[in-house]
Amino acid sequence: MSETNSTLPNNEKPKKEGLLSNLAFNVIIPTLIMTKLSGDQWLGATWAIVVALAFPLGYGLRDLMRLGKVNFFSALGIIGILLTGGISLLELDPQYIAIKEAAIPGLLGLAVIGSTYSRWPLVKTLLYNDQILDTAKIAKTLQSNGNQPAFDRTLQQTSWIVAGSFFFSSTLNYILAKMIVKSPPGTEAYTTELGEMTAYGYLVIAVPSALILMAALFFLFSRIGKLTGLKLEEVMVAQ
Repeated sequence: MSETNSTLPNNEKPKKEGLLSNLAFNVIIPTLIMTKLSGDQWLGATWAIVVALAFPLGYGLRDLMRLGKVNFFSALGIIGILLTGGISLLELDPQYIAIKEAAIPGLLGLAVIGSTYSRWPLVKTLLYNDQILDTAKIAKTLQSNGNQPAFDRTLQQTSWIVAGSFFFSSTLNYILAKMIVKSPPGTEAYTTELGEMTAYGYLVIAVPSALILMAALFFLFSRIGKLTGLKLEEVMVAQ
């Protein structure tokens, strides 16, 4: 009896966070705080930013601790939050917000491309992993029919599509930040604009970027089917 109880925690996988909680902590709550509570009668411009950014920062740190390992993308997201807070609290020129907004996804795109020439391509972390696909079964089939080199090229092509989504996001992030954030930091207007940028960012940027990532996933699945002869349901991991 004691053996069964002691092995349960090791076999349990961390539950995936729901979309609603993700949006609540990263978008909805910070946006509401920065747009509605930045007036002097409430939190004020500076404290509104501090409190608003505490939610995505705390959510990201909790996620890192829950998974028990450092995820490159989560870590970069936390760095982005800290940079936003630093730029705002130091009252630097608003153009640095636009540069930061473009730099984070731009660095992700470069990392995806650069990793294709290493032993650990990031596209495997994002799309081709054993949480989504039976990678062992796919690898065995590719080896047996001699299509491993062709599949390696497929992963490179998929990496470029994924990187393209990040570069697309980088460009739109910069344009959106330049259009919305114009007021000097430390003012109520600046904090409100920061909140608006956060909200519009998910509508204008996240949705198109997600569609590009879905296209990359569809391309990868299609190529796996052609190179292995296996149907999608034969290689998908049951959720």
